[in-house]
Amino acid sequence: MSQVTENPFRYTDTNKRYHTYDYYLRREFSGKLAKITLDCGFTCPNIDGTRGHGGCIYCKSGSSSRPGEIGTDLEGQYRQGVLAVSKKWSVIGYAPYLQAYTNTHTSPDKLRNLLDRVSRLEGAKMVSIATRADCLENEKIEIINELSRKIPVTVELGLQTASDKTAELINRCHSYSELKDAFYRLRERAPSVKIAIHIINGLPTEGREEMLNTAHCVANLHPDIVKIHLLHVICDTPLADMYKRGEYTPLSREEYVEIVCDQLELLPPDIVIERVTGDGLRESLLAPLWSLKKVSVINDIDKELFRRNSYQGRKLE
Repeated sequence: MSQVTENPFRYTDTNKRYHTYDYYLRREFSGKLAKITLDCGFTCPNIDGTRGHGGCIYCKSGSSSRPGEIGTDLEGQYRQGVLAVSKKWSVIGYAPYLQAYTNTHTSPDKLRNLLDRVSRLEGAKMVSIATRADCLENEKIEIINELSRKIPVTVELGLQTASDKTAELINRCHSYSELKDAFYRLRERAPSVKIAIHIINGLPTEGREEMLNTAHCVANLHPDIVKIHLLHVICDTPLADMYKRGEYTPLSREEYVEIVCDQLELLPPDIVIERVTGDGLRESLLAPLWSLKKVSVINDIDKELFRRNSYQGRKLE
């Protein structure tokens, strides 16, 4: 049986049984866009004392946090990113990605100035903004809405988990109810903006039930895009200390593949799945080392969905 011609999933033209980001881009923009990651010098409210200190326990929150240097050499970063991408891929345009830390954790005036600069970057076809639910006041949402009238915009909200107990343990410093509030205000006040939600599998104390509950909660919100991450143990973080003391055990590769497939079965098929795993930097990753073989892990997810004769949204039917 051909995995392409016999594929029962409707949002695909390959063997993929989930709604890939590549499929979405080809239909939305008629070609591939390359994300160009930008560090605009922001910090986070759970780092600078606004909501807490130290950042999330898995995050290296020290030297990269540069409050006050917002947008430093933004255009230079972008040019370097475009040059690097042009050596690897053929693309029809670029998507500046405000990635580092919380990119709406600033004043409205500075945010408006920053987004105006980003929208004018040469070759930009879309803008992605990574932020947190507690940094999306209504005035900032209106600024993002203004941007969306010039260029397509995606706002990426880090949920990580729907469990407030886990969120407290990882020092997230905001609740699931705050995420829902920000999500619905963004939907209402900036209707053309795409919303992406990030979740992390393998957080301390969480088992399969908690991870599937997070997927269920995300399915009920029905964002446009979901990113599924694996928790990486990075050196020089509180999580690394827990790992060294034997207080945290990462997921095995087999566990992770099973859980991701279970989650995909719970997510509505029209939701774009931008990511199903990630690979940490080799020089700073303590565990799990199997995550360095990202392509192999993605292949295992494809094989498991095929073995089950399943696909994204199967459990919703």
